[in-house]
Amino acid sequence: MKNILGLIIFLYTGILIGQTKVSPKDVITPPLKVVETFQKEYPDKIPVWGLEYVGDDNDEIRYEAKFNTNDGEALAVYDNLGVLKAFELAIPVSKLPVAALNYLKKNYPKNAIREASVVVDYKNKTTYEVGIEKDSKFYDVVFDKDGGFNVIIQKD
Repeated sequence: MKNILGLIIFLYTGILIGQTKVSPKDVITPPLKVVETFQKEYPDKIPVWGLEYVGDDNDEIRYEAKFNTNDGEALAVYDNLGVLKAFELAIPVSKLPVAALNYLKKNYPKNAIREASVVVDYKNKTTYEVGIEKDSKFYDVVFDKDGGFNVIIQKD
């Protein structure tokens, strides 16, 4: 009887331990190379680190550093080798290119716009992303550097 009870406790403990994992939205500590790269690029900034899985099979890890700058809230995204993959800076909607503002004015009510940001990717390509809410769903409307419409992406 003691052996059966011991076995049940052992199995139950193993199941519980197996259920604990790092959630992509938990605050984490990235590899040293990522931290060193961030500190070189943004000295004196204190980030809050997050983790996201990307790629076709969600098999690539991205480390996200959220931090404040003099210009607003920023997000720097790194791969596990410390290579900067993207930089995103929150901006006021009024700072969007005129073509983007005209597109938004024509296609969406003003109260649908939730946020705006400028994004520079690892190829140094600049885009603008505008978060909108439509029919209780959240979308990113993406514009090129001149404000030309690119794509709309539904977010979870």
